[in-house]
Amino acid sequence: MGVLLVALAGSASSSAQQVAGQFPAHWNQGSTDCEHHARPPLEVEAYNSSTYILRESLCQTYEGNFLYLLIGTKRALLIDAGDVEDPAQMPLARTVEGILARTAPGLPLLVLHTHGHFDHRAGDGQIAGLGNVEVVPSDLASITRYFGWKIWPDSQGQIDLGGRIVDVLPTPGHHEAHLVFYDRQTQLLFSGDMLLPGRLLIADTAADLASARRLASFGQSHPITYALGGHIELDRAGTTFLGVNYHPDERPLQLTAKDVADLPSAIADFNGIYSRHGDYLMINQNRVLTLYAACALLALALIGWGIGRWWRRRKLNKSRG
Repeated sequence: MGVLLVALAGSASSSAQQVAGQFPAHWNQGSTDCEHHARPPLEVEAYNSSTYILRESLCQTYEGNFLYLLIGTKRALLIDAGDVEDPAQMPLARTVEGILARTAPGLPLLVLHTHGHFDHRAGDGQIAGLGNVEVVPSDLASITRYFGWKIWPDSQGQIDLGGRIVDVLPTPGHHEAHLVFYDRQTQLLFSGDMLLPGRLLIADTAADLASARRLASFGQSHPITYALGGHIELDRAGTTFLGVNYHPDERPLQLTAKDVADLPSAIADFNGIYSRHGDYLMINQNRVLTLYAACALLALALIGWGIGRWWRRRKLNKSRG
């Protein structure tokens, strides 16, 4: 399976020669009228000759997911499979197959996920249809079995792509089986939905804080060029994009090593429901939805009480008349 279950030494990654790359000046910003101003469904950018960033069009999904393809000498790794299941709408498998055919013909493909939310695994079905591919399910049981982990989340793993080691770090909090990936070759950290330029959706605050502390500790011994998340949800002024297909003046995708180091203090400030730390808006969606539901029920109760009171007064006035 090519997974090395060993303790990670900081010197192993810090001594490696970093392979640099570059980002586009901006990503496709989507459209206010996707029906009449169609965009390519999948934007593909080469960070370097063996590292590709794929961004799903905002016109296909307002999530605008980012996926990452890392190519070694023995196999390639695709991190996440996006939010669109239909290959006619989102040609993910065909695009990945084309990149590998041009750069590394015949290379096996491994698919792993930062976590199991549907917008990060919807494309699994079309990828699984390719030849010479292994798709690891995103549930906790499958992940721990694949890596041979006995203690979750206090385990770490490695994937050997051939001349390219990727460290795998358990980071539950946003999702019970969330993973973060660190590529020693580029020194890029692929942080999924745990850390991104946008909302930090936290399902388990204690687990998320513990994960943030482990991640910050990892960053002290492993040089991080940038942290790359699964979405962009902020513009440069700090305004949040929510459920829209148009992202004008998006903030850059890439975050810094300092953002990783500062993450524990941000999450430590979280009140468990809804709070802001700098540009980060932290939300527990389940609790917010519960509050909304409670408020809606209270509003309905008040409306019902008001209607009942009005009806009783009306009947009383009629009887007096």
